[in-house]
Amino acid sequence: MSIAARYADFAEREARSVSPTYERLAHAVSADRPLLALVGTLPAAKQQPNLLFGVVRLLGGPVDDPVAFHDFVVSAWPAVAAEVLARSTQTNEAGRCALLLPVLAALPQPLALLEVGASAGLCLYPDRYTYRYGTHTVGAHGPVLDCAGVRTPPPRVPEVAWRAGLDLNPLDVGDPADVAWLEALIWPEHDHRRARLRAAIAVVAASPPRLLRGDLVDDLPDLAAQAPADATLVVFHTSVLYQVPPERRARFTDLVRTLPGHWIAVESPEVLPYEGLPPPPDGFHNVLALDGVPLAWTRGHGEAMTWFV
Repeated sequence: MSIAARYADFAEREARSVSPTYERLAHAVSADRPLLALVGTLPAAKQQPNLLFGVVRLLGGPVDDPVAFHDFVVSAWPAVAAEVLARSTQTNEAGRCALLLPVLAALPQPLALLEVGASAGLCLYPDRYTYRYGTHTVGAHGPVLDCAGVRTPPPRVPEVAWRAGLDLNPLDVGDPADVAWLEALIWPEHDHRRARLRAAIAVVAASPPRLLRGDLVDDLPDLAAQAPADATLVVFHTSVLYQVPPERRARFTDLVRTLPGHWIAVESPEVLPYEGLPPPPDGFHNVLALDGVPLAWTRGHGEAMTWFV
């Protein structure tokens, strides 16, 4: 896919009806030859719209006016490029825990959670949030996570005995610079997600997780071996594998299947394919799967899911 097509695809598939600002901006970039030429000087993995838009917001640039965005990026390109090369899209969306909860609650308790691509570790605390599935509420603490489409809400939050995260560049909720990056990654209109991020950060800051700097292939076995034997190991990840080169992605999926316990993935079927999937409803891009078995289509920030059976 060309860079122009990538931005147009982002506008149509991900931003449409979700973020008018990013939909308009991504369409504009897809037709802006000078900007496309600049983005083309970056490695392919660094050309994604979310990353560029987040960096511009982090640097105080405008995203609500495509002309002003163009002028800012062109004039500040050395600073923009340096930040893009130094960062990755580490959107730590606590709302995705609402997708995980029905699966986590059905596994043998207690759980040992190990998140791959953990960012700041906000998704390692599914037991400390409140969930609202339509009129049914689960849990009584922390920020409220809304999710539509869950058929049978779990009766309670899971019991977590151990939690740890693995990331190439772990973020620290106690570091204002890391928090600023997390906020810059939230889409402009999503004030509810910004409020939820801050509430989730408060939960995590009260009891910081164990986050290790490491690789999802080389360092996963050693970390998994540290989980307590009397807890069910659950290795999970959400919207991570698109940033992993295909060869490493294949090695990870082969490896995770050999570990004891269970594996939960919420990823695009373009990077983690499954046979025989039904067409996704409009706005649903990722697949929730348990141990390689697809269960549901999901929306990107955890706001809805639709089950296959």
